[in-house]
Amino acid sequence: MKASDLFVQCLEEEGIEYIFGVPGEENADFMMSLEKSKKIRFILTRHEQGAAFMAEAYGRLTGNPAGCLGTLGPGATNLITGVANSNMDRAPMLVLTGQGSTDRLHKESHQIMDVVSMLAGHKVGDDHPQPRHDSGDCAQSRTRCPH
Repeated sequence: MKASDLFVQCLEEEGIEYIFGVPGEENADFMMSLEKSKKIRFILTRHEQGAAFMAEAYGRLTGNPAGCLGTLGPGATNLITGVANSNMDRAPMLVLTGQGSTDRLHKESHQIMDVVSMLAGHKVGDDHPQPRHDSGDCAQSRTRCPH
């Protein structure tokens, strides 16, 4: 069994039904494994940003996460607006993208960037994400924000 087969099996077990996105060289193994799935439907999009907004809308409307898939580098940056919107709406979403070796940063190509750090500010670890700002009033608690 390939790692990508196991990953798809895990996504199925977690209840992922849809992944919206743009396939590429970096996710080819994953795409071949996903093609075999009877439980997850892949929806091809013209642009990664559209994929992120589709996954966000699905999560917001159903309460269940959908995935959005992008290639590494610029493909990953194209996901960020939809990911940020999902975070603000507290919509569940799974973001899948490539990550080149960070020891190649600023050395080889524009395809290599630190995607993990770019997306870290949009991570939601539970059903009650913490606000991400320096000061001001929290809209929910109407108290001074500790962040």
